[in-house]
Parts: sequence; C-alpha cells; structure tokens
Amino acid sequence: MTAETHTPTATETELRSQPTTWRRALEALPAEQGKLPRPGERVLVIGCGTSWFMAMAYAALREAAGQGVTDAVTATEVSPARSYDRIVALSRSGTTTEIIDVLSATDTPSVLITAVGQGPAAQHASAEVVLDFADETSVVQTRFATTTLVLLRASLGEDLSAAIADAEAVLSAEPEAALIAADQVTFLGTGWAKGLADEAALKLREATQSWTEAYYAMEYRHGPIAIAEPGRVVSVFGPAPEGLSAQVEATGATWHAPGLDPLAQLVGAHLWAVRRAETLGLDPDSPRHLTRAVHLAS
Repeated sequence: MTAETHTPTATETELRSQPTTWRRALEALPAEQGKLPRPGERVLVIGCGTSWFMAMAYAALREAAGQGVTDAVTATEVSPARSYDRIVALSRSGTTTEIIDVLSATDTPSVLITAVGQGPAAQHASAEVVLDFADETSVVQTRFATTTLVLLRASLGEDLSAAIADAEAVLSAEPEAALIAADQVTFLGTGWAKGLADEAALKLREATQSWTEAYYAMEYRHGPIAIAEPGRVVSVFGPAPEGLSAQVEATGATWHAPGLDPLAQLVGAHLWAVRRAETLGLDPDSPRHLTRAVHLAS
C-alpha cells in the first residue's frame, strides 16, 4: 500500500502523530512533575480499558525503579482494604463514570491525567495534568494513552529518545502481510510490557473483531500454547523467555519479536489493526458497538 493509493483514516492520522505528542509530553514534564507521585509514596493507579493497561505498565515500572509500592487496578475493582498516599487516575475524557466514583469517594490526595481539562472528574481530584495536545477523535484510541505513559516513564527518570526513534521507524514501514492475514493473534509480555500486550490485543479486537489474547510470556506455555498452529501469530513485547520462540515455531505458528521499545511496538500493533480492518472491509473509524467515551447510567 502506497501513499498514492491510500487515504489515511482519522484513526491512522492520529496514531501516526504519536512521536510528536510524545515529544510534547517530555516538554511538559518539568511543569507537571510536582503533581505526580514522589519516591517512597504508596500509590494506586486507576483507569478503565486502555487507560487501565497504561496504569499496569506504569505501576510495574515504578516499582522496578524502586520508587515505592504501586498498584494498578481497573476503577471498578478498587479494594477498600488497601490504603495509599496518592491516587493517579487516567481518563482521556475526564468524564469516565468509574473514575469519578472513585475520586469522589476518597480523601486520598489524587492527580487526574486527562486530555480535557476541568471535566467532571477534575472536580474530585487534588491536581490535574492536562495533555490536551494528545486528545483524539478516534474511537479505537492510543495517542492519549501512550503519551500519558511517556510522561509517566520520563517522570521516573527514563530516557525516551530510543522509544521515539523506534516509533518513527515502525511508522515508516507497513505491517508484514502475514501479520495482517493471521486468523488469530496472541500477544505476550513480561513485567511492564504485559499491559502493552493487553492493549495490543484490545486494539485488534476493537478495530477488526478478531480473536486475540494476551498473557504473561512465562504463562503462555502453561496452556495457551495449545491454540498455536499455522496461520496464527504469537507476538512478544520485550525480551522473550529462553526457548519460547523455538516452541512456538514448532507448532507452525508465526513468531513475531521485533525487539523494539514495547511502546513503539504498540504503535505498530495499532497500525497493524488499522490495516487488518481495511483488508476485512471494516471502517477503523467506526468500530462495532463502541463509542469514543463510556458513560454509565447512574
């Protein structure tokens, strides 16, 4: 597919802008750092859907960096038995019902990271970080989510230059034909990359109605490998356990391990989802049964 024969959808246009929004997040960090968790604090990170998967990634990275106990929970499953020094809430729209419910019911200091300032959730947060430059019109979204994770990774002291370069490299090429044609895909990850594997699986489900799964890489051999066969793909985010690639290839399934920064690989998976949707005659901008934001009736 060439630029001469393809007009990008709104979804593709926004996903291709991610290296730019990531750089803008890095520029914004110095002004926002004081609102984010401090080393040693016990932190809860909440989100729904894609935002929850980014919360999972940040929580694993923060603990690995030695900055303190960090739990990531989907907003409906927050345990009243646990206490925290700070809550980080992720909501692109700032209107997510479950996020509002958690923030309005606690006195714990909190920060809302959103793309839309002064929304309903902000009224219940102690502080707000607004990444309005990363807002999206797409329904199958990643730009706000990945930009948020870039901000949070950088807040832990990470250098994101390699991740940005990897993302630009991914976006300069087309996904492999075997990936687009696969009749089933399983994504694997270890540590913080597991949240990104979950998100990649969600993107393919949302955009293409495809059968996708996600697991911790070491868990894959404890049962899920049973579905591997020719025509199916196993895609790993980050380092793979020793010997796993050979075991997958022995099943006839395609092993996909590009060796990129996992966040850049997620951008590639989203482009893969867009191309698969187009191949199937689906509109990536109008996924079945989905809306841009989820609001629950009270």
